[in-house]
Amino acid sequence: MTRVVFISADGEHKQEVEAPTGAVLLEVAQAAGQPLEGTCEGQMACSTCHVIVDAADFPKLKRASEDEEDMLDLAAAATRTSRLSCQIVLDEKLDSLTVRIPGESYNMQGM
Repeated sequence: MTRVVFISADGEHKQEVEAPTGAVLLEVAQAAGQPLEGTCEGQMACSTCHVIVDAADFPKLKRASEDEEDMLDLAAAATRTSRLSCQIVLDEKLDSLTVRIPGESYNMQGM
């Protein structure tokens, strides 16, 4: 199991959840009731699952693909530690992964 900490966009709320190793962060977030749309259902065709990874945890992630980087260029309020949660697969080295939910998002599919 891997522990994930979600921080609300306003920083006022923190939710800790346990997720199985190998789970995709987007699915874990949605199951926990976090406001991540994932409009494209993990196909990397939108940026509605964008999260901001805590700076201390960011180096633990596998490097983003060029396609993911392209989608992050379109994400609202993107930062240096932004990632698409549909591309983060949880493993034991990500235990205590902390991510912040951005305050806004752009739905690139127009929905």
